Amino acid sequence: MNAKRTAIVLAGALGLAALTTAPASAAPPIPDGVSVEVAAVNGSGCPQGTSSVVISEDRTAFTVSYSDYLAYDGGNAPPADSRKNCQISLRVNAPDNYTYAISGVEHRGFAGLERGTSGLLRTNYYFQGHPGNQLVDHALKGPYVDGWQFDDQIPVQQLVYKPCGESRNLNLNTELRVDAGSSDGDKMSFLSLDSTHGSARYDFAWKRCP
Repeated sequence: MNAKRTAIVLAGALGLAALTTAPASAAPPIPDGVSVEVAAVNGSGCPQGTSSVVISEDRTAFTVSYSDYLAYDGGNAPPADSRKNCQISLRVNAPDNYTYAISGVEHRGFAGLERGTSGLLRTNYYFQGHPGNQLVDHALKGPYVDGWQFDDQIPVQQLVYKPCGESRNLNLNTELRVDAGSSDGDKMSFLSLDSTHGSARYDFAWKRCP
C-alpha cells in the first residue's frame, strides 16, 4: 500500500460496508455543557502522562493524542515491543435529555516498514456493559515510509447509542503490531500513533432522549 490516505468502511456493530447520511433536518441541536473526562488509562502504548483527550469547541468530536505510542520489530528490538496497546475509559458528560453514539473514527500516524514487514492497527470502542465488542483491523505492508490514515464511518441505521438514563463509560481500545516477517533481520521497522500526525478523532452523533 503506498497511498498516504486510506479510507476503509467496515461492517458490524460499529461499522457497515456502506456509508449513509441522515437528512440535515433530522439532526438534533448539539447540547451545551458537554465535557469528556478520562476515567482510566492502561497499556504499554500509553504510559502515564503520554496521552490526552480534548473535546472540539463545537462539541461534535473529541481527539485522543498520544506522544509515546510506538511498536517496532527487527534489528535489536525487544520482542515485547512488537505489540503495544492502549485502553482508555471515558466519561462523556451531557444533559440528561441527550445521548450520543460514535458515528466515525479517524486514526492517523506514521510508519517505517521494511520490505517483507507488516503493520497492524486493531481497534474497538464500545459502551461499558454493551455486548458489542467487534475488533476492526487495518493493515500496512512494507516497503512503506509515510504517514497513514484510516477512517471508519458508521451508517445512521447502525449507530449504537448510550442507553438513556444510564451512566456508562465509553471504552476505547487500540493496538499496534509490527511483524518483521521476511525482511532483513538487521533492519528495524516501526508503526506509530502520535500527536504529530493527529492520533485519533472520534465523531459524535447526538440524539434527544424520549
